[in-house]
Formats: sequence, structure tokens, C-alpha cells
Amino acid sequence: QVQLVESGGGLVQAGGSLRLSCAASGGTFRMYTMAWFRQAPGKEREFVARIDWAGTSTYYEESVKGRFTISRDNAKNTVYLQMNSLKPEDTAVYYCAAKLRGLSGDFNYWGQGTQVTVSS
Repeated sequence: QVQLVESGGGLVQAGGSLRLSCAASGGTFRMYTMAWFRQAPGKEREFVARIDWAGTSTYYEESVKGRFTISRDNAKNTVYLQMNSLKPEDTAVYYCAAKLRGLSGDFNYWGQGTQVTVSS
């Protein structure tokens, strides 16, 4: 089992940037596919970005393509989300998620979230 702790959220103006971090512990980090999700008030949690165990394959939700970059440092047991050109509609609680590589099904390990607020 892996524990996930997000950090790096905060308040930023539209057009600005933030870098979120997710520190993992309690598991073998290389065994996990990692992802970021987000949830705004009154909305369902939505997928943002995913990265494979080696950090060689990524996938993004359409609205963040070209603006967000997911990456991982397996030596540091950390996954990142670099967010550029932020928009007010990016405001949400951002969650780090993990699942064992090679297994089907939903992400089943979650952090507690970090708030990102983008002002206009």
C-alpha cells in the first residue's frame, strides 16, 4: 500500500504557473501508474493527467493539453504537475492518485488534495 501527500497548491493570477508535488511512501513507487485528478465545488472529480511507471508515456485531459505537464522522479518517489497558463476554470482541489501498473480498474490510492485557486 502506498500513501500519497500533495503539496504546492495556492493562489495564482490567471496566466501564471504552479507546480504541484505528490510524495509517495509505503510502497514501491516504480510499481505504480500515477495520475492527477481535480474537483471543483458542485462538479464531479475529473481526470487531469496520467503517467506510466517509467515516466515515458503520458496522457492528458483535452482542456489541459499544451498547458500542463505531468512528470515523475522515481528516485525521489515523487510525481509532479507543472501547470502553466492557468485559467480561472482550473480552480479546484487537485488530487494525486495511484494504481499498480499492469492491473485494470480505477485508481485506488488517493491523496487528500491541495487547493489551487486561479484569480481573474
